[in-house]
Amino acid sequence: MSRSLKRVMAALAAAGLDPPVREFPEGTRTAQAAADAVGCALDQIAKSILFRGAASGQALLFVTAGGNRVCPARAAALAGEDLAGADAAWVRAQTGFAIGGVAPVGHLQPPRAFWDPRLAEFDEIWAAAGTPRHVFSIAPADLLQISGARRGEFTETAR
Repeated sequence: MSRSLKRVMAALAAAGLDPPVREFPEGTRTAQAAADAVGCALDQIAKSILFRGAASGQALLFVTAGGNRVCPARAAALAGEDLAGADAAWVRAQTGFAIGGVAPVGHLQPPRAFWDPRLAEFDEIWAAAGTPRHVFSIAPADLLQISGARRGEFTETAR
């Protein structure tokens, strides 16, 4: 088991949760690939999108439904600062995860996190478990609580 997957499982266990983790050798790097692999609706995939705060340099995590995109202007307003890009090396240094496997929990350095209310419309959602091949299922309320995210409107529909 990879260190990244172990960190996510430890974060979930620390919260008293033991959700099922599924591995897909073909990968789940995109929300659509994850939804297809799991057999769920695209919006049941909780994407973890990371930005760097332009002023603070701090990691800003936006957990959003798979069919939604982060609107930079709305996200910046919610975060209280402009957003800067986050390249693969910076994401790995901040989170310990590779792009395509960034989990909403278990980060090396916990980010400020924000939550897409669309995710609460489902009984079950799926999120990356720290690798581009592993996902876990969880109740939205549980993930919201353990991620420490703040609800907010920061998305635009990608459809």
